Amino acid sequence: TAPPTYENTGHNNNLSFVVTGDGVVVINAGAAWSLAEALHAEIRAVTDQPVKLVINENGQGHAMLGNGYWAAQDVPILAHVDAAAAFEENGFRSLDALQGYAREKAEGTVLQAPTITFEDEYIVEMGDMRIEVLYLGPAHSPGDIVVWLPEQSLVIAGDMAFHERLLPVFPDTMTADWLETWDTGFEALGATYVIPGHGHPTNMDQVRRFTKGYLEHLRARIRDHLDDGGSLADAYYVDQSDYQRLDAFEELAAKNAGRVYEQMEFE
Repeated sequence: TAPPTYENTGHNNNLSFVVTGDGVVVINAGAAWSLAEALHAEIRAVTDQPVKLVINENGQGHAMLGNGYWAAQDVPILAHVDAAAAFEENGFRSLDALQGYAREKAEGTVLQAPTITFEDEYIVEMGDMRIEVLYLGPAHSPGDIVVWLPEQSLVIAGDMAFHERLLPVFPDTMTADWLETWDTGFEALGATYVIPGHGHPTNMDQVRRFTKGYLEHLRARIRDHLDDGGSLADAYYVDQSDYQRLDAFEELAAKNAGRVYEQMEFE
């Protein structure tokens, strides 16, 4: 849940894998070659089944910068078309940032695009598992997907859902669209278990509180501020204290308020 640093080599998101009985599916490549290699070592400590697919949850660096390692192992890499396009456009910035804070730990990391893309869904039938890779609609960043295991009632939510960490609103994060996707797509899964993009595995009640609840709270505060004729300069100080105990609150809260103001000004 912490920001990316030299100490964590950019590992501030959840990296997951599913052992199917006939191979392993990895969700998120890792933020660097070294992290992908370390994840592979963890997998080998659990099973001797080979990794047969890597899924990128979105086009951000922490999802895709490890792709080069997996490509070197001849593992196919899957992402949504919008995530692939975002990485093609902005991946060099993610790599520059990694090299800046991780220094020698970034060695070997290269820009490697996904090798398979999809638009709505991608179904994996492997071993004893059915794995549904779903694009439910706009969310945190372009091409955000969820990985749904219906028989286990478990969703690997990626950045659709946050827990224990304040979510960041990016310049291209449309918060109204994210809320609509949450209500029409994500809630409809009826998941019992949730592995969020950031934070410990949990349940729907918790990610609803810290994702949908936060977005609704912030939008309501900004709506009141706009209705009162408030300025952008003052919007940064709207009350978000209900969420101040979350990790990254100090770094993100004011930025989030400003970006939501800029969106809602024209809604």
